[in-house]
Amino acid sequence: MPLLVPPAPQPALRSALAALGSPTAIRDPRTPALRSAPGPLSAELPLPVQVLDRVTAPGRAPRTRLTGWRFLVRSGDRAVAAAETMLTPDGWAFSHFFEGPYVASTELALRQAEALPDLYQPQLLSVPELYMLTLWLREDATADPAKGKPARNDLLVPLAPAPPGIAAHQAHRVADLLPVLTLRLSAPPLMGMGSPSPA
Repeated sequence: MPLLVPPAPQPALRSALAALGSPTAIRDPRTPALRSAPGPLSAELPLPVQVLDRVTAPGRAPRTRLTGWRFLVRSGDRAVAAAETMLTPDGWAFSHFFEGPYVASTELALRQAEALPDLYQPQLLSVPELYMLTLWLREDATADPAKGKPARNDLLVPLAPAPPGIAAHQAHRVADLLPVLTLRLSAPPLMGMGSPSPA
């Protein structure tokens, strides 16, 4: 069933499109795929980016906070990068382009989600403490994309690369995956092991 993709705020979309039209932004060293992409580039599939907080707070439900909107940048029939926008005191503004495994993984997870029998609203949900990004499929497809928290029957699809022991591209109900994340985050670190470094 097709996903109900929420519309991005117009200023966020305009800032992403303006960056795509800027030779200076396109030539950023972090995005060689944009410099070499043939044909016109388009910003599509806007996804709110939420961060999951308070995962291990005893007796308190986790909460989310909106940190930006991400657009897949397509060249022809594939995504080659993503454009990130952020909320500033003056409104939505372009933040940066990036590429890497999460771009292709997001595109794959969206295709998988479209094959599900129910209608969902897609968002991205980040768990920074685990260096983890998931496609969050909200059962309430008409929910305000800037508000709310994961409901028990919402689905989370970990994107690749996923943390060790958590399978990427498998849909998990929030009620099933959240306790695993809580346990993982509250476990004491192994002796002699340092903190993981971000990808």
